[in-house]
Amino acid sequence: MSNSKISWTDRTWNPVSGCAGERISPGCDHCYAAREANHLLVMGNPKYEKGFRVQMHPGELDKPYHWKKPQKVFVPSMGDLFHRQIPLSYIKRVWKVMNDNPHLTFQVLTKRIERAEELSSELNWTQNIWMGCTVESNQYYHRIAHLRRIPAAIRFISVEPMLSPVSDIDLTGVDWCICGGESGSGFREMKKEWALELRDICKRKGVAFFFKQWSGFHPRQLGCELAGWEYKELPKPSIPTWTQSYTHYVVS
Repeated sequence: MSNSKISWTDRTWNPVSGCAGERISPGCDHCYAAREANHLLVMGNPKYEKGFRVQMHPGELDKPYHWKKPQKVFVPSMGDLFHRQIPLSYIKRVWKVMNDNPHLTFQVLTKRIERAEELSSELNWTQNIWMGCTVESNQYYHRIAHLRRIPAAIRFISVEPMLSPVSDIDLTGVDWCICGGESGSGFREMKKEWALELRDICKRKGVAFFFKQWSGFHPRQLGCELAGWEYKELPKPSIPTWTQSYTHYVVS
């Protein structure tokens, strides 16, 4: 079922791609999607013939109708659905596909959460659509305020790449938190104590916590344990129940 190496989702879906090299915060500095798009351009992939320029891919809109098994779908992994160059009319087309497939859980992630809030009243927020924003450092807490005002069934934040401590983060209205370090060439280090503190804040606030990876050129080689545990919690009602043995969990 899975076509994704991203541990918190099952599948990626890219009805849009690209950000036109528009850097809006430090989390963009070593963008994996830009690297991948340029690689696909060199490889001759027709979808990426314009590299990382903003593109709409209407040919992708039919695909979810053929995915019969329930699964989590990350939207999009190669761009930002709420980029200003994506018109509302096309976002509505993407949204209808998600509305039409209630057996699929769509995890929409953006750095442009201000526009997502701006357009939220124009969209049909069915229960299978989760809305998330990237909060890579303590300078971007303001994004959470915009997220809170969006009527999604599940709201989540991605603290990845984690670039600073977030000891005073306010998780009111947040259901799920993904945490992870930066990967690839020039990666910036995530301190262990930063991740542990965020884990503890999530525990106190009842927010599901998912630890994805450490920072490193090849983070998979470092595993995904944090203080001896793998944290792969999902939002309610699917929060895992932890056993007493290390690196083992069961989902209740």
